[in-house]
Amino acid sequence: MAQTAQALFRHEGKSLDFTASAAITGGEVFQQADGRAAVCPVDVASGELGAAEVCGVFRLKLADNIAMLPGLPVYWDYSANKATYKKVSDRDFFVGTAVADTVGGTDKTVDVALNVLPTWDIDLARDAFLSVPTGTQVVGAFGFPKVLGGANSLELTATSEAQCIDLLSVDRFDVAANAIVQAIFRPAVNGSTSAVDFNIGVATGTSTTDADGTTENCFIHIDGGALTILAQSDDNVTPVTAVDTTKVIVAGDAVANRTEVWFDLRNPADIQIYVNGVNVLPDSVFAVATGPLALLAHLEKTTGTATGRFIIDALRAHFSEN
Repeated sequence: MAQTAQALFRHEGKSLDFTASAAITGGEVFQQADGRAAVCPVDVASGELGAAEVCGVFRLKLADNIAMLPGLPVYWDYSANKATYKKVSDRDFFVGTAVADTVGGTDKTVDVALNVLPTWDIDLARDAFLSVPTGTQVVGAFGFPKVLGGANSLELTATSEAQCIDLLSVDRFDVAANAIVQAIFRPAVNGSTSAVDFNIGVATGTSTTDADGTTENCFIHIDGGALTILAQSDDNVTPVTAVDTTKVIVAGDAVANRTEVWFDLRNPADIQIYVNGVNVLPDSVFAVATGPLALLAHLEKTTGTATGRFIIDALRAHFSEN
């Protein structure tokens, strides 16, 4: 019989009926036909009808040796059957947004709002930014950041001169905003000589020559030609010079070359920095004091024919009341 009503109620939106293509164990996480993450609360035999939850907050097992911070996107590692901070080029999928810090010790878990997208107060893939090239601009070569889909590419050329290019958010935030910043980058060409420096993080402004010269900052820093990931800060009173995090980059522009960094500014007097989900240098005191702060990615060379290219896949922040 043809449907005469414009709309007929099927079921509540928090769960979806499905026919299991293979046996599912209660509590299993899987991807629904519409692409959303789903959790089946009870066992469902292969070929049987079941109901899968597609919203709500679930406590998920977390991948080994990493943490999660509230407000960050969470992905499901399809092969490991655990939540993680990123996806790779297989069957991993977005599962939701972390609503709290990591729970537990050895067997860690994270509470996730299923299928809820993160809320970013500032997002440089979406919001306005400033950029001031220092050096000889050439069409198709050195100049403003190049847009690559949702990413921005900062590039230095072989012209023998000092060059600098940056991304500085127009919008800024108070140091008391309880900010959590996510930065994701790919070091496509990590500077052909030590004349090149790359910084990404937060600062009170920018510089046409040297990111270290900003009044207040907290950065991940990479020296050209080196693979070591360094961390530094300056609260305009007690600067912390670049410290080795013991983590390294892998130069290239593929998924495997992504480095993900989180700056947890909920205590601006003791900022915690995470590299690829791991809290690095927790005993070092990175700090900012007054602000307001902006998001900043900054690539520079002091002189010579050195080149460099860093792709910024994400630079964004969210704030909270507590």
